[in-house]
Amino acid sequence: MEDTPEPYSCFISVILSFFNTFNAEAATGLLIMFLLLVFSALVSGSEIAFFSLKHSQLNDLRESTETAAQKIIILLEKPKRLLATILITNNVVNIAVIILSTFVTAIVFNFEDYLILGFIVQIIVVTFLILLFAEVLPKVYATQHNVKFALMMAGTMTALRRVFYPMSSLLVKSTNFIDKRLAKKKTGLSANEISHAIDITHEEKGTEDDKQLLYGIVQFSNIYAREIMKSRMDVVAVAEDTPFKELIKVIVEAGYSRIPVYRESFDNVIGILYIKDLLPHLDTNEDIKWQKLIRNCFFVPESKKINDLLKEFQEKKIHMAVVVDEYGGTSGIVTLEDILEEIVGEINDEFDIEQTIYSKIDSLNYMFEGKTLLKDFCKITGVDYNIFHEIKGEADTMAGLILEIKQELPYKGEKVSFDDFELVVDAVDNRRIKRIHVRLKKNFSDE
Repeated sequence: MEDTPEPYSCFISVILSFFNTFNAEAATGLLIMFLLLVFSALVSGSEIAFFSLKHSQLNDLRESTETAAQKIIILLEKPKRLLATILITNNVVNIAVIILSTFVTAIVFNFEDYLILGFIVQIIVVTFLILLFAEVLPKVYATQHNVKFALMMAGTMTALRRVFYPMSSLLVKSTNFIDKRLAKKKTGLSANEISHAIDITHEEKGTEDDKQLLYGIVQFSNIYAREIMKSRMDVVAVAEDTPFKELIKVIVEAGYSRIPVYRESFDNVIGILYIKDLLPHLDTNEDIKWQKLIRNCFFVPESKKINDLLKEFQEKKIHMAVVVDEYGGTSGIVTLEDILEEIVGEINDEFDIEQTIYSKIDSLNYMFEGKTLLKDFCKITGVDYNIFHEIKGEADTMAGLILEIKQELPYKGEKVSFDDFELVVDAVDNRRIKRIHVRLKKNFSDE
């Protein structure tokens, strides 16, 4: 009697019948498959690593002197071309893996009599391996280590972009052509059309506040940080070397919950001091090192749209940003409250002191401070903001508008005339226009 039961012996025989001789060709094919899967995994991870980099991480990379960091910035200057390169590379590599798997399974396995089983091994198993090891796992890792992964792959992606440049260019041009064709078919309403729709519903039920709220929502995406920021002339800030007792005095007088801190000049803001961080130290008589409490500040360009800025405030869970000009100098600050006020109107809490930026002399005469924003001037007087678009240049305040038109500091009494109103410089010092008299030729608020 044999030691091995006959059914077991038959099962072994059936299993062995699936296998052919494992030779050097099969081993070489498996090795190449493995290397291609690793390469596919690196390329797939690059997609997530490059396109998940946050603004703060990109700023750090721009400031870095590392060659790989600069390559990342260059690659992301043309994101569509980078994405096209990644997709083309991934498809080429994955197709090569599938072709090689067919070659290897034909050598190692014998599926002539078991076609369905051969299909499962050659297609389903290989597809599963590609999805798991070349797509899912590398993308999960790249999400958690995006900067490290991007730095590692920067050189490789630069080389691949050169190799696949003709194909990626064709792909990008094709997608741009399709995007333009689809854009022409869109029938969305413009902001001006929606504003007009709000105007013609003025007689319907609803308060003036409702109407202004709708106006704010419609125009929200067309407003830039420089239009709502608090000018550097009006910002309360402290120097880094300010003594603690003097700092407390400034805080009490200002009444703000956050104050920018600068080194040497306001053009070199180094951080934001949160007043709540000082509370545990108020009872001490010592001159504490309050500089250790300074938090990092968030810088934005003047041209930043406030709808994008609001998203970044939400992501970073912050309430204040420092606005910089094209030369890196500090233009002012913008807060979360400034942004929200563009939708809901003026927000006053129990700590706010009402600031009067204008006084109404009569129905056709006003006195405005020079720092008054043009948008606020239009809201108060009813003047159409669009009349300033072609003449205001980079100006956002009434004083800035006059300077833009005159191209020099005007003298007291100098006039700037428009069709329906006139601006008269009422007070000026050596550096700026302090007060402006506005004479309306008709009452815009009645229209």
